[in-house]
Parts: sequence; structure tokens; C-alpha cells
Amino acid sequence: MLNLIILLFTAISFIFYAVSSFYSDRMILEYKRWGYKKYRKTIASLQFLGGFGLLIGLYFSLLLIIVSALLTLMMIIAICVRIRIKDNVINTLPAILYASLNCIIFYNSLIAYFSM
Repeated sequence: MLNLIILLFTAISFIFYAVSSFYSDRMILEYKRWGYKKYRKTIASLQFLGGFGLLIGLYFSLLLIIVSALLTLMMIIAICVRIRIKDNVINTLPAILYASLNCIIFYNSLIAYFSM
């Protein structure tokens, strides 16, 4: 049950974050600050697909493994970006949280897949 809650929370968060990356003036400025202004729509699209991929992965375990691994990687890169631009720990915590949550999803889905 906890795994499902983590997955749903993460999926919905990524979908919401992606949508706000397309339309929010604040998010547009954040992408510029991070140095990824011209990649904003691409990154937001990948986040959107990742969020839906997690949800669809509830029914296709191999997809869940792949998507959660890729989202973990995306969040590790986000942590590196935050470090590179010298963000404080508070601003870096969401990336750390989502990297951890996706790593948990990845690990649990991998264990479940190979114990079938």
C-alpha cells in the first residue's frame, strides 16, 4: 500500500510540475536561472510522460522499471544542476526527495519483477 501511495504521489507531482513548466511564469524564469531555458518544453514533456509512465507502469511492470529508473536519473541530474548553480539545500531538497522516491519505486518494481 505504501508503494502505491509513493507511486501515485510521484506520478501526480511530475504531471503537475510538467504542466506548470509549460504555463507558469515562475517556472519559465526557473528554467532560465538553471540554464535550460531552451530545453524547458522538452524537459517538461519528459516529466509529463514520466508521470503518466508511472501510472501506466502499474499495469506493465517492465515499463515501471524503465520509467522509474529514468526519472531517478533525471532527478540526479537536477541535483547536479542545483549544485552547479550553487542553490541552497532547501531549494535542492525537492530534487533529492524525488530522486529518492523514484529510486524506491525502481527498487521495489525490480524486486517484484524478478520475483514473479
